[in-house]
Amino acid sequence: MKTKCIALEWQSGPVQAELTVVHGQLQSVRIVQGKGRVSGKGRIQAKGPVRLECRIADAQLKAGAFATRLTVTGKPHAFTCFVRDINRDHPIYIPAYGVMITEAADRRSYTEIEAEIRELGFVGKSQQIELEPEETYENACRGNRDLMCPTWLGLGRDMRFFEVGYDPKLGYWGYVQPRYHSTLQNIPESGDKPYSIGFVVGPGNSCRYDITRRLEDGVLPILRSTQREENVHYHLTVFCTLENRPLSANAVRGSEWTACYPNTGGNMLTPEEREKLKDLLRAEMRARDEETVCVIRIAAVNTERTPQYAWFKGGSFYGARLLKPAGYQSANGYGILESGRVFAIHRLNGAPMPEEEMAVLLQPGETAIFEILIPHQPLPRARAAKLSKLDFDAHLNACRKFWRAKLSAAASIHVPERAINERIQAGLLHCDITTLGKEPDGAALATIGWYSPIGSESAPIIQFFDSMGWHHLAERALQFFFNRQREDGFIQNFNGYQLETGPALWTMGEHFRYTRDIAWVKRIRPNLLKACEYLLAWRERNKKPELRGKGYGLLDGKVADPQDFFHSFMLNGLSYVGIQRVAEMLANIDPQASRRLAREAREFKQDIRAAFYEALARSPVVPIGDGTWVSSAPPWTEYPGALALYAEGGKWFTHGTFSGRDSLIGSLYLVISEVLDANELGTEFPLKSHQALMTVRNAGLSQPYYCRHDYIHLKRGEVKAFLKTYYNQFTALQDRGTYTFWEHYLGASQHKTHEEAWFLMQTRWMLWLEDGKDLRLLSAIPRAWLADGQAIRLNRVASYFGPLTFAVESQLNRNRISAHVECDGNRKPKTVLIRVPHPEGRKAIKVEGGVYDAKHETVRITPFKGKADVVIYF
Repeated sequence: MKTKCIALEWQSGPVQAELTVVHGQLQSVRIVQGKGRVSGKGRIQAKGPVRLECRIADAQLKAGAFATRLTVTGKPHAFTCFVRDINRDHPIYIPAYGVMITEAADRRSYTEIEAEIRELGFVGKSQQIELEPEETYENACRGNRDLMCPTWLGLGRDMRFFEVGYDPKLGYWGYVQPRYHSTLQNIPESGDKPYSIGFVVGPGNSCRYDITRRLEDGVLPILRSTQREENVHYHLTVFCTLENRPLSANAVRGSEWTACYPNTGGNMLTPEEREKLKDLLRAEMRARDEETVCVIRIAAVNTERTPQYAWFKGGSFYGARLLKPAGYQSANGYGILESGRVFAIHRLNGAPMPEEEMAVLLQPGETAIFEILIPHQPLPRARAAKLSKLDFDAHLNACRKFWRAKLSAAASIHVPERAINERIQAGLLHCDITTLGKEPDGAALATIGWYSPIGSESAPIIQFFDSMGWHHLAERALQFFFNRQREDGFIQNFNGYQLETGPALWTMGEHFRYTRDIAWVKRIRPNLLKACEYLLAWRERNKKPELRGKGYGLLDGKVADPQDFFHSFMLNGLSYVGIQRVAEMLANIDPQASRRLAREAREFKQDIRAAFYEALARSPVVPIGDGTWVSSAPPWTEYPGALALYAEGGKWFTHGTFSGRDSLIGSLYLVISEVLDANELGTEFPLKSHQALMTVRNAGLSQPYYCRHDYIHLKRGEVKAFLKTYYNQFTALQDRGTYTFWEHYLGASQHKTHEEAWFLMQTRWMLWLEDGKDLRLLSAIPRAWLADGQAIRLNRVASYFGPLTFAVESQLNRNRISAHVECDGNRKPKTVLIRVPHPEGRKAIKVEGGVYDAKHETVRITPFKGKADVVIYF
């Protein structure tokens, strides 16, 4: 232990503060410059600028936990620092507070230190982003990891789908894994153990491989792939269809939601509940009269001028030891089990494939067609015989028509960047595939990868359904949460998570803002009130005197995988906004309950804000790269500062990062949950400390779409920072060929629609975003999207103000950009603000149809009368 003498200087007064030390002793405090007085050991009062010298004894100054901390409370601002961080070479400079902390021997004044720091020209991450050109897809791809993810093919609403892929270690196609969502297919012949079906195309494992994959039209759930061997190219087409008839909307029955939920990962069914579902599960999983079928066609093409061989190997069982070996029937191309059931049907050039493994000599330019039909579970011979006659082209064309019809039933978005355009449409269909339930009505599960629905993680999926006009499906997805709601009002579906009630209510409130469906609110009113009463009772249990300053009135509970039962800001922010939205929903049908909930929500918000600012004051400041320091923030009230700083020790590394709890489930949620304003200091400090410590290229670590810095950047008008996040997150987490997302950079769940849906919501925000009574358009688009000849179109997208149609066209060859906006319902916005960023940063010289704000490159149309045309001249 050591003694350290420090200087603490305020640039201006008045100062009325108290100094305390943790893990050390505040031995003395004296004023060395300025006028004021010190009382006790650490109380200071001064009317103007003042400099203190403090002597701290028994100081823990080594690296590691339990280092000595100095905390200043009172006015003008409260803050904390690690005493070991105080260094004359790099003083703690907090310009937002007008505070400088250095070693006592450093005689430089605040003004002198500030001038020297500025002269050094340090550049932090936020400044570097502003200095660089806007981020682009191509630039992000160049440096980021490039992940490959298996593809899920299904029908939507039906839990029977197929995981399709290949092993990069082998370097050739491929395998098919039948799944009941999270449950891998298993059958009596495999001893009820999971299995997959592997097949081989090409000569085999070699020193290199060349395989590309892509969705049909870049968007449809029809997988196209090319495996290029030296002289023969194998072109794969894979899709999911029905056993007895081509795919159509009327033919898709879906699956009973009560049978789907037990087959989702992390579900919370009790053994008793599962036992009651035994017969239903058998009916839904083992006794369907029509199976889904994975159809694979491989066209092997000889690209040489001389004859070349192509090789094929039919489907084989992998991953489970069969009780009796599978056989192959040459006469009909069946992969057959000892029971007589058929697990795969093979065709070569339209006829049964004569052997399980074959070499086929191809003349120059000749093509051989190898097909495999894999039912979701093995079929009796009679059904297999019928399936063997499947018309590939008819089923493929029906599949295309089916998925295109789904897109046609949604709103449409067009942006002038194919990489984004395709991802919007593909993403909507990916979310549709994994939303499960029986057609056409009733509860549906907005599942998230191979996990069950979660109030928090299903939220962006349902909100994007609503944004694209799929209000009925969104309502069905919300109904699932009511169907699973406990009698006491609590909503919990996944892995012991305790935060679901609030975000589920928030999403219900968002659905109401889109639809204004009063009849729906009347039907669900009892459920809404039960949920709110549960949250408020939980809050009452935490109104304890000993929690004053440490989370008084805040809910305590687990919000993610780690067993952290604390007063979490994410839990409380999302619970607050859920109650607030219910108050809004009930305003016209139960005014008394609405007023009471609104009052409760206001008081809840005040307690969250108080707890947050108290926690911020206890959180050590950190350097952010530009010579300045800001306060860090903890994810919950019980810890002083970011857990990743280990102020009080602990084991916080999880899910591949030290900052998982701070970044992914931390205080940044307080902005999207409307507790903090995006522009207040309590937001700015956590945002900057998060950016400095917990991002790479402004993308969050590990599971980046849990980070809500994206929304904050957008609300603050920080377009370059938003775009840096936007492009670097999806290019590194998504399969760039098929647009399927992983959960983490390190993998985990495939087809993670929670991540994909936040990407889709980011895209929605950058194109249209409600702001009170105003509608903001193009708030964060790249400048390149308005290059000459480019256009952006939104057709009947949904907003709080009703359906929205918008188009902007760049005619910079004529020095103009024109826009048309329609939002003509009875809820139209008061003001429309259209950001029109010139590709070269030029400002408008004339505007027709609105008032131009040069600083923000925005045209304001007020009052907005439902339709408007704007022309901006440069």
